[in-house]
Amino acid sequence: MEKETGNTIKSWSESDRPREKLEEKGRRALTDSELLAILIRSGSRDESAVDLAKRMLKTVDNDLTALSRLTVKDMAQFKGIGKVKAITIVAALELGSRRATAQAVEKKKITSSKDAVEVFKGQLADLPYEEFWIMMLDRANKIIDIENISKGGISGTVVDARIIFKNAIQNLASGIILCHNHPSGNNKPSQNDISLTRKLKDAGMLLDINVLDHIIISGSSFYSFADEGAL
Repeated sequence: MEKETGNTIKSWSESDRPREKLEEKGRRALTDSELLAILIRSGSRDESAVDLAKRMLKTVDNDLTALSRLTVKDMAQFKGIGKVKAITIVAALELGSRRATAQAVEKKKITSSKDAVEVFKGQLADLPYEEFWIMMLDRANKIIDIENISKGGISGTVVDARIIFKNAIQNLASGIILCHNHPSGNNKPSQNDISLTRKLKDAGMLLDINVLDHIIISGSSFYSFADEGAL
């Protein structure tokens, strides 16, 4: 239970409490820390849920993408966050990520690298290990589907060209966009990335499937082979 002090939520004006504020003013009226405090539900004797949420966000420079990289075990290290609260927060962040991806896929015609990043970032931006995905497009550059091709470790993942083009052919794709993440924070392509891109572009030409871009996502930043003239 929270101690009834000037620093706890129960002592605040009802209109300033996160749950009541959301009900009265709507979810967009709340700050990130207030939304997080609703998930936390209660603080400790020395700290309100909002103060605890602010402390958690401060450790990741108020970056929600960085917060979503934390595991249940990581979050449970914060004083006042037990396993149940940690699971609740991780689940909520994952739902938000899936919702963003679903919305982007549903409405998207891809006209730029930023459009593709908007779709992929929900899957890749917060991962602590590498994954490789493809986006399959029709002749009008509308998304047919996105597909996870492989999962790897911190420094790389194995990519099989046969699996990529099998998916593209089965979905009758006219073009594909390649995408993987760099958990290191460096979005610059490695020599392996460059070699793989050339290999897949050449293979696509033989099958009449255009490799339109290869995007590397690293946190909130990205690198586009097409934008950089490296495709």
